[in-house]
Amino acid sequence: MEWLTQSLYPRLKPYLRWLVMGVVGFFLLQTLSSHWSEVLTLQLEGGSGLKLAIALVLTLLAHIWSGWVWGWILQTLQYPVTAQWSIRVYLLTNLAKYLPGNVWHFYGRVVAAQRQNVPLAIATLSVLLEPLLMVAAALLLTLLLRPNLYLALQLPILIGVLIAIHPRFLNPLLRAASQIKGRLKGLPQAGYSLPTITHYPLKPLAGELIFLLLRGSGFVLTLLVFQSLTPNQLPLLLSSFCLAWLLGLVIPGAPGGIGIFEATILSLLQPQWSPSVILATVAVYRLIATLAETLGAFLAWLSQKRFSF
Repeated sequence: MEWLTQSLYPRLKPYLRWLVMGVVGFFLLQTLSSHWSEVLTLQLEGGSGLKLAIALVLTLLAHIWSGWVWGWILQTLQYPVTAQWSIRVYLLTNLAKYLPGNVWHFYGRVVAAQRQNVPLAIATLSVLLEPLLMVAAALLLTLLLRPNLYLALQLPILIGVLIAIHPRFLNPLLRAASQIKGRLKGLPQAGYSLPTITHYPLKPLAGELIFLLLRGSGFVLTLLVFQSLTPNQLPLLLSSFCLAWLLGLVIPGAPGGIGIFEATILSLLQPQWSPSVILATVAVYRLIATLAETLGAFLAWLSQKRFSF
């Protein structure tokens, strides 16, 4: 078994990535070819331009907010940074998630944090905690909005993540990282220590809930361009968005969740909405999301040129 994980899996990993992308791509192309004529006949609802503009603003605000929340995570780890710095670095590195490997945005944040005299172990833990908190937030919202949606699968995962981010588990992880770093530097254990996390990261967790609500609101507004909604449809729509976004975050081989999000949202919403409406919505929403990330990176670059924090 050890030989299998150490020798065989690294060889198969690139092929597994392409397998996932191939299956997802085949599903999306098949659905698109079957319903393309219906997509072309869709009529736009009134005020579509304004709705798309608000969706873009909300999505941009979500990324700005997420950068602020990353600063809260560093504060929880007892290395506070300014909100301007964390937002700027977050936005500048965000587009790197579309590069092969899907880790370069994390690497950029770790390097930037080290330049702020944040220890490598703290910087690394901060970018690992962020997706964990996002996973917990997505599962919480999904279960609150639609409790019967894969409850037996989601609830144990949620409980496991909430336990994993408890200081009782994070502090031993930090101590282990401190000891390893100390040995690498040739320092005695007492001479290289990191602070202890004193409280549960409730504030960053609440921040990730707001982040997802902002992203979900942008998706709802995009769908409203093609079809009107009733209030009782919102829980289904938002919970499906959270679950699809979550799978796009955690499934490897899909930079930025491309393909995974679209395929999942199609399978979850087809009973309530026509495939043509969903296809049009996810295509426009992907464009809005990418545009918001690009605009955020540009604004952060302008801020970097004009100010130094």
